[in-house]
Amino acid sequence: MKITEALLAEHVVFHNLFDYVERATPKLKSLGEVRALAGLLDAMLEAHGQIEDRLIMEPLEHCLDQLGQNEVVHAEHDHIEAILRQARGCRDLKQAKKFLVTAAVATRQHFDREERVIFPLAEKWLKRTTLDTLGTEWVAKRKQVIV
Repeated sequence: MKITEALLAEHVVFHNLFDYVERATPKLKSLGEVRALAGLLDAMLEAHGQIEDRLIMEPLEHCLDQLGQNEVVHAEHDHIEAILRQARGCRDLKQAKKFLVTAAVATRQHFDREERVIFPLAEKWLKRTTLDTLGTEWVAKRKQVIV
């Protein structure tokens, strides 16, 4: 399996989670519920981001710099992390819910950029054997996260 296929599969899982966040958040009754959901989303994004940075962003860093995308992608990561931090630290339920939904929307948009720009760039500039090797490394890293 190519790394791009593996990461796209993870994105599908995240899109289902974003759908759930957008549906469930308005019904949440307490800050604890919002914080728990924000913490779950944050933990999942952290694990995904570490693997994605290592296995696709680093090999493409020179290309992303040339296209002016490297800084944009990292700024989006920082922005999403900040919104989730606000959701977890907020003392107002209505505002915390707003932060949580905003984080889901921002992450969905960020994934769209990756799917439109970064993954096609990887397919263009990395050899098939490299994509497969990185996919194998993704499997190994995912086993580490699961265990």
